[in-house]
Amino acid sequence: MTSMSFVSLVVCFLAVSCLTWANYAPDEVTELPGMSFKPNYRQWSGYLKASPGKFLHYWFVTSQRDPLKDPVVLWLNGGPGCSSLDGFLSENGPFHVNDDGATLYENNFSWNRIANVLYLESPAGVGYSYSDDQKYKTDDDQVADDNYLALQSFFAKFPNFTQNEFFIIGESYGGIYAPTLSQRVATGTAKINFKGFAVGNGLSSYALNDQSLIYFGYYHGLFGEQLWTDLNTNCCDKGTCNFFNNSKEACKTLLSQAFSIVYDSGLNEYALYMDCEGGVGAKAYERSMSHLFRNYRKHWDTFQLLKVPSVTGQTPPVGEVPPCINSTAQMNWLNRGDVRKALHIPDTLPPWDICSDVVGGQYTNIYPTVKDVYLKLLSLGVRALVYNGDTDMACNFLGDKWFVEQLNQKTTTKYQSWISDDQIAGFYEQYGNLTLLTVKGAGHMVPQWAPGPALDMFQSFLSNKPY
Repeated sequence: MTSMSFVSLVVCFLAVSCLTWANYAPDEVTELPGMSFKPNYRQWSGYLKASPGKFLHYWFVTSQRDPLKDPVVLWLNGGPGCSSLDGFLSENGPFHVNDDGATLYENNFSWNRIANVLYLESPAGVGYSYSDDQKYKTDDDQVADDNYLALQSFFAKFPNFTQNEFFIIGESYGGIYAPTLSQRVATGTAKINFKGFAVGNGLSSYALNDQSLIYFGYYHGLFGEQLWTDLNTNCCDKGTCNFFNNSKEACKTLLSQAFSIVYDSGLNEYALYMDCEGGVGAKAYERSMSHLFRNYRKHWDTFQLLKVPSVTGQTPPVGEVPPCINSTAQMNWLNRGDVRKALHIPDTLPPWDICSDVVGGQYTNIYPTVKDVYLKLLSLGVRALVYNGDTDMACNFLGDKWFVEQLNQKTTTKYQSWISDDQIAGFYEQYGNLTLLTVKGAGHMVPQWAPGPALDMFQSFLSNKPY
């Protein structure tokens, strides 16, 4: 090659490189208020286009290890109607907000230590995501479609990452979001190097979630022998119990008692053995547990069995979810004018909130179970992980265990413990491409309450190596 040819090649390469990186430039976050440390990764915050007029806010952080080779992971919190920035700032993001709501500290167990992580506020109306027409009525399929379009927008904006392995992880109502989006990606035409999905403490089946919670509550000592006996007498027939959609009035009344113990007695339903932030007076709120016992709510409302007064005698505002969790610091920091500017948030948007009652209140649930979605994905060879913190009562581990068992997959690794930091971190079982795993002592937000084991689990899942 002549020297002139070499120079031309270098110029051409630099031109292409600059063109590629120019796509990143407008959204790059170069500094953040309250950050006193220098990050060893790059980050971007901006908007991805979904269906016409809908713009989903994203925050993307590169891997601290090898960004061009490490996987790209999409993280989705649930609700429906809650922000994935809660996952960033209190669970698995590279930094969290101190209690002062003004300063940041590094998270030593951040998932971007080994992966590029994309946090997406979805659907439109959640967090800093918006729709031009400000109409936020949506459903499971529309959300999956919009998220799929947003992913295509992301890879168009960040073409350097199109060859990286790609994974989707959802928490809570992400149990619906993650598999339905995964099906779009796995069967769609977009060029995405999709390898698998994971669901943490996810809602996978309304029936199994309700049914299992009664057993969870009894065997964790919440109900007492008399209530348990009465439940079995009035809700069961010939050894088969129906706690999900029983039509007997006596059963419905007993279930209301059981649900009240979980829901409004002052327990932290996201982490049974953790205190409820604010004490017993800080009751749970409707949105957070709205997917439990849906078949009985009209009955309970009629008889005013579940009216939850606050310590002031007024019904608490729904926006203060999740229950027993203090998210004040994150809210204060994200709503600072200088933070919004650094994250490229339009001035016209309303303040950030952890969950949107406007979105949640108009949301239509389409999938009572995602069993068929899982079966389709498994048939395509997609890798899947279903993990649960085992003290959660919102989406308890037993319901997800029953869900996985109902998929009727062949067991390839028998139920056994897994280790993190020389301690038993939980238990797991494998069914071919599907892993069922518990995280010992953790609640609903596993990366928040068991950060070390969560990172080890995450690494094993991405690398497809033993737990």
